[in-house]
Parts: sequence; structure tokens; C-alpha cells
Amino acid sequence: MSRSTRTRWRLGLTATAFLVAAASVPAPAHAEDVTDYAITVDPAAKGAKIDDTMYGVFFEDINRAADGGLYAELVQNRSFEYSTADNRAYTPLTSWTVDGTAQVVNDAGRLNERNRNYLALGASSAVTNAGYNTGVHVEEGKKYDFSVWARADARTTLTVTLQDADGTLAEARRVAVKGGWAKYRVSFKATRTSSDGRLTVASADAVALDEVSLFPRDTYKGHRNGLRKDLAEKIAALKPGFVRFPGGCLVNTGSMQDYSEASGWERQRSYQWKDTIGPVEQRATNANFWGYNQSYGLGYYEYFQFSEDIGAMPLPVVPALVTGCGQNRAIDDEALLQRHIQDTLDLIEFANGPVTSKWGKKRAQMGHPKPFHLTHLGVGNEENLPNEFFARFQKFRAAIEAKYPDITVISNSGPDDTGTTFDTAWQLNREGNVDMVDEHYYNSPQWFLQNNDRYDSYDRNGPKVFLGEYASQGNAFKNALSEAAFMTGLERNADIVKLASYAPLLANEDYVQWRPDMIWLNNHASWNSASYETQKLFMNNVGDRVVPSTATGTPALTGPITGAVGLSTWATTAAYDDVTVTAEDGTSLLSDDFSGDASKWTHTGGGSWSVQDGQYVQSDVAAENTLVTAGDTAWHDYDLKVKATKKSGKEGFLVAFGVKDTGNYYWWNLGGWNNTTSAVEQAVDGGKSSLISKPGTIETGRTYDVEVKVRGRQVTLLLDGKEWGSFTDDKPAEPFRQVVTRDAKTGDLILKVVNAQGVAARAAIDLGGAKVRSTARVTTLTAAPDAVNTETATPVAPVKSTFRGVAEEFSYTFPANSVTFLRIKKR
Repeated sequence: MSRSTRTRWRLGLTATAFLVAAASVPAPAHAEDVTDYAITVDPAAKGAKIDDTMYGVFFEDINRAADGGLYAELVQNRSFEYSTADNRAYTPLTSWTVDGTAQVVNDAGRLNERNRNYLALGASSAVTNAGYNTGVHVEEGKKYDFSVWARADARTTLTVTLQDADGTLAEARRVAVKGGWAKYRVSFKATRTSSDGRLTVASADAVALDEVSLFPRDTYKGHRNGLRKDLAEKIAALKPGFVRFPGGCLVNTGSMQDYSEASGWERQRSYQWKDTIGPVEQRATNANFWGYNQSYGLGYYEYFQFSEDIGAMPLPVVPALVTGCGQNRAIDDEALLQRHIQDTLDLIEFANGPVTSKWGKKRAQMGHPKPFHLTHLGVGNEENLPNEFFARFQKFRAAIEAKYPDITVISNSGPDDTGTTFDTAWQLNREGNVDMVDEHYYNSPQWFLQNNDRYDSYDRNGPKVFLGEYASQGNAFKNALSEAAFMTGLERNADIVKLASYAPLLANEDYVQWRPDMIWLNNHASWNSASYETQKLFMNNVGDRVVPSTATGTPALTGPITGAVGLSTWATTAAYDDVTVTAEDGTSLLSDDFSGDASKWTHTGGGSWSVQDGQYVQSDVAAENTLVTAGDTAWHDYDLKVKATKKSGKEGFLVAFGVKDTGNYYWWNLGGWNNTTSAVEQAVDGGKSSLISKPGTIETGRTYDVEVKVRGRQVTLLLDGKEWGSFTDDKPAEPFRQVVTRDAKTGDLILKVVNAQGVAARAAIDLGGAKVRSTARVTTLTAAPDAVNTETATPVAPVKSTFRGVAEEFSYTFPANSVTFLRIKKR
């Protein structure tokens, strides 16, 4: 697009690259006139329209995000349903202690058939619940509602107390119980604040108990069966455009059967929405894929209600009958498939149907006669079997479009940002004229700095993108900086990327299965990660349309890939032999046939290495990164050859090259991901991303000839003498990124600049004739790259200020390691 000089808004390099200038050129007399970059923007041109739903949040019950997290229930294992199906360490009395006699019973005397267990508490006995983290958290002066379902053949009295090691936390309450199952309620007012509380229920005579509950009265929006207020408020403060729910791996793992006698009361099921609505005591419990139990107290009704409360679009995801997350199984059962398709249609009716419909009536009975306005729905999650998935997806889509043609049905492209699965899935999605495709990836900060242009080349006439899960591998400010730099590219391509959500959302610090996470918590506090602060800044300053702009880049010096070599394993035992490294001119750099010792190798990882029968063997089958290295970090342009044999375990073997240290290297991961995929991964400061990936397995007991040829920044990989693949690692990790948007309501131009480097960057800014006021509201995030927010320290926090030097042409200095938003008002 041609642009006149008068209507350009420039940001470009107007002096020698600052990295060089700062080091070797004396400061000029008028240093304030020297700029490192210049920004070019055309305020008269129309860029992509940005939807109100551009940024949202992804909620999955991982890291105890629901029970013990957002769901406000204070009692753990309230219905005695914990099981070895959830976690091998669990029993039905996990988190409970018994004083006297008590037995968990599963018989016809139960509360209802979907709540299988109950507690038979003996006379003069008591049970005490330990809550989550350090205990039950209560705050002085606040009210807490206790409830229990109880049954007693003869009249008895329950005594309910709250206490910690220092004594009573509230006045004890007594409940008279007689007859069949009934719900009993009392309330407490805490007399002290404690995070170490214990809830005790004692009985004078024998009694049956179930669904023992303690809820803070002060929940988000005051909803009963509601959400923990501080966490809900943090999510609401993001002003998300959508909430994706319920996962994630919860969607498409485990059995697709229902919870019924016919299935043997299956306890390891995919997340099925009908299990999660209605009275909480009738909701079917389930094993959680992440190794604990989910009560479904926070279910689909609460999810829709929360989305409405915070003004976000609900975006549910349903199983497609192809399992993922390492399970990788296509289920061939047409009747079961049709049942899940009908369940999906029923879900839409539950969300949107009139109160005269079956499921709309159910919604109204739960307290919400008005519809929830569902418009988007995802089918499937990260399936590694793209052909099998897409065949089933098409059946879901056809049924949904036939009955609800206004619903956008979202497909996906597997678990990675590239590779065979990704390519096949995208081809099927394009050929099938899919409306939107869900992409997921977790990569190193370097990858995010390198791939700002990822969506520049996507087909403008093809499917739109829902970036449903992404994060840089870490919770430090450097991770947030790289994500912010990437997000400028998402906004620039808002005609392609219609939805985006960082993932996961929540993590309880004592129950972590996944890092990084956006919001951290324990039973009494919550705190924002650096990534939260970045996401919030973008979500609260989106704008309605992109204003076309360009920015000069930072000159990058690229030399050859350099580094030592290495061997490793992951949950596998393996043997290596005949390692040679030969320079390009034929000079031998390393040769080791292990006929002697292993003195040439340095052990930097875990595991157990030893020379056995002329081979170098790693013999610990549980160890996950067993890296040993040899050679010089200055080596470049060489051929690495090794014989590798898998002996036992889950995966294959890893051959490393370009090794700088334990956090910076490349390795060829053969038979990774539970022996399903081989890939070259690059680690930068400990964060890994895949450069090339293909399906493949490694056979146990077979010896493979592995060869890696490094030439400059190009790498060729050979397996048993045949080329497996190649790549060139020459993409610059640009630290200076920007995007400009316009807020239609206020007319503000919003200049968003990321400076992900350790020195300030001065920019010459030409507003291209735009009539603007001389002051701008500025919000800045800046901190040390390794800064991490914790419960007690918040080094990464936004600072607001006013800049009074705005003109049609002006300069601004962006601090080192910073994200800066300038809101410039029109005149």
C-alpha cells in the first residue's frame, strides 16, 4: 500500500544500531536527538477489525483450579468419593481423620445412585476435615454456611466445630437429626482469622453423613454454590472476551461412557456436561486426568453464570470420541458417537433454549430462565489422529449446523505449532471449509520473539484461528515480555486470529501439575504472574481496529551453530557406542568407543551412567533428563555420529548438539512423547521449542545409526544412513515489537511497544499528520527479566504516568525490558 509522507507515522532506525552504538560510540552532544528505532504508521488507512472477543481466558481444572481453587467449597472430599481411580494414594477418607468409629459405605442406603458413597459414623465419634493446603481458611467477622445430608434411625445430635491448633475459630453449632436423608444447615461467624482451620462433625449416636460442606457467605456476586471471590475478581479484572471451558485434556481423555450401572459406574471419564448440572449432591463425581478428583461443584451452570457475570462469551469444548494427551485412540462406536452428538445439541439447548424446551427448563429450574447466548462451540482438543478426528468432527458439525446454523463450530490442529499432525489437520480443515481452527503451543521465549510474523502468511480466505492455548515456558518477566511481543503480531493479524487465550489460568501452589500459570493461589491468598499483568494490559486496551504500522528491527548477528555434543534419555534406559565428532575438514574432534572409561563425558543431568560391555549405558528407567556432554562449546561445522540402542522404558533416546550449557542446546528427541513422535528441540535458557517434528517410534533392542551434520546454521539429520529431515535455524529473535490500534469509542490511538532487551530503546515517532493532543496516558510494565511475582512480592506491576511531549513527530524512550502502552487522544 502506497502512503504519502504526510500521512505516515514512522518508527524506524535512524542511527547506528544501538547495540553497537552503546558499546563503542561516544555520546553526541545532543543525545536526546539520537534514536534507535523509528515507527511508521498510516492513521488514514484501515487495518484489520478487532473483535470484542479477541482475548479471553482458558479455564481447565488443572493444578486444582476448581476444587481447592475457584470453587469456593472449603471441605475437601466432601462426599467421601475419593478413590484409587483418581489417585493411587487416595482412599474414601482422604483429607478426613476419624476419632472413634467410621466407615465409608457403598450400599443401597446411599443418598442417591450417582453419589455412591456415604459415611457411617458411629456413636460418640467424630470426623475432621483438613481442607486444602494448610487447612480451612476463615476470616474474622465473616460468615460461613455449613450443610450436610444426614440420616439417622434414632434421633441424634451433631456437633459442628471450627478450630485450629490455637483453639476455637467460631462458636460451635448443634444440629438435631432424625429420619431419612435430609439436608441440614447452620452458619458460623469466625471469631479469628486462620488458614489452618479444621472442620469437625461429631455425633452422639450412629448417623449416616454425606455431602459435608462449608462455604464462605462472601462468594463472587453472592451466588450460592459459588466462586471464590478474590480469584473471580482477578479473572473479571482482565475483562476477557470469552471463557473457554472445561479443557484441555479433561475433554478428550478416558472413557466416553456415561456414569451409570451399565458402564460399571465408570470413574475415569471424559468431561461430560450432563454430569455437572443439577443439585450438587446429585452430580456424578469423576477422576481428574491430572491425578485427583473433581466434584463437579463448579459445573456447566456455574461456568455459564460466571461468563455472564464478567461479560464474557462462553466457549465450551466437547469430546469428539478421539482421545488425546498421550492416549491417542479413536473410538469406533456409532451409537456412542450419536449419543455424544445429541449431548452436544442438548448443551446448546441448555444454554440457549426457551424455558419450554427440555433443557431450557432445566436451566430455568436451576435459577436462570434467560438464555446464556452461546455462539461458539469447540469439538475436540489436541487430537494426534487428525484423520480419525476430522471424520467425527464433520458429523458433529453437520448435526449442529442443521439445528443451530448460527453456532460457530471450532475444529483444531493438534497439540503442536508445526509437524505432520499439524499439517494434516490444517489441510483437512481447509478442504472441509471449517470456520475456525484451535491452535495450541507452549514454547520458549525465543520462539515467541522469533515468530511474531507467524500469521502474516496465513490464507486470508481460509479458516480463522482460535489460539486456544499458548504460553512461554516460565513465569518470569522475560516470559511475559516474549508473549507480549508475540501478541502484537496476533493483533496485527486480527483478521485471521479471532480469539486468543493464555493457558492455563489458575494454579494452587501446593497442587501443581503444569507450569507456567497465569494466577497463583493457596487457601488464603492469590497473586498475579508477570504474564497476568501483560495479558491484562492487552485485554484492557484492545482497541477496535488495527492502524497499519511498521517498525524497523534490531540488527542481528548470526554465526554458525556452536556447541558441544551430548547424550540423554527420558524415562528410558539406553546404551550408546562409537561416538565420533568430525570437523568439516575431516579432523577428528572426538572418538569414543567406550572400551575404557567415560572420562571424556560430563554428567550434568539425572540418571545413572556407567560403561558396560563397551557401551555407555544409562540404567535408571525413571530418570527424565540424564544429559551427559563432551567436547568444546566452540565447536562448529561438524558431523556427529553415534550408535544408540533403547533397552527399556517409555521413550527412545536423545542426541544433543550445539550444547552451550544445561539450559541452551539442541537435541534430536527420537521416540519422544511416549514413543509416538521424533523431533528436534531447541532449548534456550531452559525453555524448549520444536524446530522439526515427525511421527515415529523407536524399537527396543534395535541399534540405530544416528548422524547429525551441522553446517553454519543448517542441520541435516540422518537415521540409519537415510535423511530424516533438515532445518535452518536463522530466524532472528527480534526484541523490539509494536502494534497500533484505535479505540472507536474514544478515538484514542493506542501505541503498544515491547522492548525485550536489557537497554532502553529511543524511538522516533511520526504521527503522520494525525491531529492529537500533546499528552498521552502511559502504562508501563518493567522489571528485571528474571523477576517473578509471588505471594509476598510483586516486582512486576503496572505503573501509570502521563507523557506531555506528544506531537505529530516526537521521540519516546522505552525502558529496558518493558511493555509500554501509550493512549494518545485525538484533537
